Formats: sequence, C-alpha cells, structure tokens
Amino acid sequence: MSTTMIHRLTVKIIFIFLMALMVSGCSLTIDGKDYQEQAPTFNLVEFFDGNVTAWGIVQNRSGEVVQRFIVNIDGSVQGDELVLDETFQYIIGEGVTERVWRLQTNADGTFTGSAGDIAGLATGTAHGNAFNFIYEMDLAVDGSTYRVAFDDWFFAIDESTLMNRSYIKKFGLVMAEVTIFMQRQPS
Repeated sequence: MSTTMIHRLTVKIIFIFLMALMVSGCSLTIDGKDYQEQAPTFNLVEFFDGNVTAWGIVQNRSGEVVQRFIVNIDGSVQGDELVLDETFQYIIGEGVTERVWRLQTNADGTFTGSAGDIAGLATGTAHGNAFNFIYEMDLAVDGSTYRVAFDDWFFAIDESTLMNRSYIKKFGLVMAEVTIFMQRQPS
C-alpha cells in the first residue's frame, strides 16, 4: 500500500469517526433507572382514569414552536384495558384531531398499547415517578408522511399534575420535541 493510499484511508476513517461523533451528539438517551427511586410514584392507570386536560407545544429542530394545542383526555378502565379518548384543539399548526389509545397491563408490569394512527404496538415501562412510552407513527408534515419514532417520557409532579416530554426521532436523531403539561380534572 502506498503512502498516499494510507493517508487517504486514514482521512476517511477520521472523517467517519467525526461524523459518528457529531450524530451521536444529536441523539438523546434517558435512563429510566435514574427515576426509579423518585417520588411520587407514577401510576398510569390511576392518573388517566378520569378526565385530564393537557396543554402542549411542538418545537422543530431549530426550536421554533410549530404547534400549540390543548388536549382533552377522557380516560376509563374498561375490563382489562385503559382507554384514552383524546380530542385535540390547535392554536398554532394542525394535526390529528382525535386519537383513542387502548392500553393493557402485562404480567411483568409493563404496558402495551395501540391507537388507529400508531404503527404497530406501543410499549411502556414505569420507572418510579417516570413512565417511558415508545412507539412509531406515520407523521404528516407539509404534505409528506414520514415514519418516525416517539420516545415519550412522563414525569409525575404530584398526584394530579404531569409533565410529558416526547422526542420525535428519525434515523435515531431528534427531529422535533413535544412538551405537554397535564392536569387531572375534578370529577
């Protein structure tokens, strides 16, 4: 191998390493174990069994708010399912207006769920005061549809208040972030 070929190969390897390092800096990883001992313990079924109002925003990669919305969630336990009937109202932007989640508790304490616009099954795991929900969705953006992954994190503030951070990912990179404040409503 000539010196020129070794130099070119070295430059390519360094370039690939630097690109991988930059891409990994654009991803996000939250470890549920960090929240396992935090209080109050979040109970998905108890929190959503009833009426919940949520206020949220969606920010694109640049941090620009592209959606502001209100969600009314009518939750009910029906047999062994938690059913979340969501109705969306948009102040800025547009999107889905209704979604119905059907969630089941598994023997190991995890959850699986489905909704009409969700691709496949969603999976959820409790971690103390946090809950992680992972699923894929075909998301419409500017006339095109993209299959994206949602990494949803719920954090209990108290028994009636919840913060939700969703990271919308494509190819492992965060493309948008959703921030939602949720509050249980009196019966």
